[in-house]
Amino acid sequence: MGKTSTYVARDPDASGFIHYPEAEHAIWNTLITRQLDAIQGKACDEYLAGLDQLKLPHDRIPQLDEVNRVLARTTGWQVAQVPALISFDHFFKLLANKAFPVATFIRRPEELDYLQEPDIFHEIFGHCPLLTNPAFAAFTHTYGQLGYKASKEERVYLARLYWFTVEFGITRTAQDKMRIYGGGILSSIGETDYCFNSDARAIEAFDLLSVLRTPYRIDIMQPVYYLLDHFDQLFELSKLDLLDYVRQARQLGLLPARFPPKEAAAS
Repeated sequence: MGKTSTYVARDPDASGFIHYPEAEHAIWNTLITRQLDAIQGKACDEYLAGLDQLKLPHDRIPQLDEVNRVLARTTGWQVAQVPALISFDHFFKLLANKAFPVATFIRRPEELDYLQEPDIFHEIFGHCPLLTNPAFAAFTHTYGQLGYKASKEERVYLARLYWFTVEFGITRTAQDKMRIYGGGILSSIGETDYCFNSDARAIEAFDLLSVLRTPYRIDIMQPVYYLLDHFDQLFELSKLDLLDYVRQARQLGLLPARFPPKEAAAS
């Protein structure tokens, strides 16, 4: 959202159908097949229930209308076709209107394992199953409404909340097991394994002020994940005065970064 992309989203034809070449359908098949295997015993039940409702095809990239029919029936949401990158204003406005942005391109074979910008696999497989869930849908809607009205400075803090919930959130189950609900983990084979098995990452109890104050980088595995006590805690968050928490976080300042500066990491 502020940089250029090497990808170009595919536009629908006059009937709303998006045509993808067979090579791109094959990439979708590779991604979904291996990721379904990777998330076994790791994804939260709410996500799996949504995945079951969506019934995503394995042999081709789904059409947005197929996803919209399920979202409309369950929570009143829809997905909206967008270019590869959009502005923050556009992003928040869509969420505020219960529309989730989906860039209609899929990653290239050489970027199969990691892509900084969200492609259609990340958005549809990673996020859309949970948009069938009322608690997740309510949280995302509230987030969009707040973000659309927020100042540029407030949006920086709200971005951290989105990052550590919608993108990289984890939760406990009733059996006290850790499960993933963040789309950035669920759509990444490397991050899924890292989140569960790496000794390099920290798992900390979800604390809203800490989340708002935690720096992150988009180009590395996450040094810390914040664990919800239960999935419906997202709905409870949507009822809080989140901008008041943002004001408190701004007064307190950022927590120390848990990663080296980008320049040092690259050297």
